[in-house]
Amino acid sequence: MAEKLIKFIELFPDLKVIQRGNEIRISGDKKRLEEFEDKVDLFVRYLRKFQTVSLHAMEDLLNGSSNHHMEAPGPEEGAILHGESGRKIRAITVNQKRLVEDGKSNDLLIAVGPAGTGKTYTAIAMAVKALKEREVKRIILTRPAVEAGEKLGFLPGDFKEKLDPYLQPLYDALRDMIPARKLIQFLEDGTIQIAPLAYMRGRTLDHAFVILDEAQNATPNQFKMFLTRMGPAARFIVTGDDSQVDLPSREDSGLVQAQKILKGIEGISIVRFDERDIIRHRLVKSIVKAYTHNK
Repeated sequence: MAEKLIKFIELFPDLKVIQRGNEIRISGDKKRLEEFEDKVDLFVRYLRKFQTVSLHAMEDLLNGSSNHHMEAPGPEEGAILHGESGRKIRAITVNQKRLVEDGKSNDLLIAVGPAGTGKTYTAIAMAVKALKEREVKRIILTRPAVEAGEKLGFLPGDFKEKLDPYLQPLYDALRDMIPARKLIQFLEDGTIQIAPLAYMRGRTLDHAFVILDEAQNATPNQFKMFLTRMGPAARFIVTGDDSQVDLPSREDSGLVQAQKILKGIEGISIVRFDERDIIRHRLVKSIVKAYTHNK
């Protein structure tokens, strides 16, 4: 392994390497540091997948000709990516796996179902994977600014401070999948953007993986506005629970309408989650079933 690490360092002679005990610190030009980090990330992913790496494979990794190696079959069936601390982020249930599989051949996915089924978490994992593998240049996560019984105006702080707690589930998922320092960098440089749905108006979202969460609270006009932001090289996932619409009674849900209008269009997959996909506390499954049967 030491010989392989030396090869890494030799590839970046302009970087300064300082070793203190078991800790290695590297400094130098920002762009070169990012290139070094990408190589290390690729090496770690390869090693986690195959548990070993030959010198020949190492040379391929360093020379950037390793994509076919990363696509080789490994023992991690169901794994979408490795999250923070090396934890495997997996598609566990039948419909989570279907969402991942349908994402390989469809640019627009609509995942509908009750709370706790992992719709949003799986979608974000797919987006992070696409970003890490450079299939897209950025991730955009958005939600309609409609709250379950609360009004943003009554919350303390400026606009961002009002929105952050509302968008917390998206931050939580990202923290599971991206190291904290890297996540902060991505949020600061716009590689990852989290914003209310209204901020999508007028934009063309291209070379991006875009997720609309809590889509049951988007009106038909908002839903149409969001879908028509889709650029030629974009991938969209819409997630929502059509049994928990928080819109005023006079407003229709764009998610409910879209399932009828978009059904059967090539390139669009609609995946229906149900209580069998619930992976939270065992009581959540019983609660969902009870409310469903007493509508």
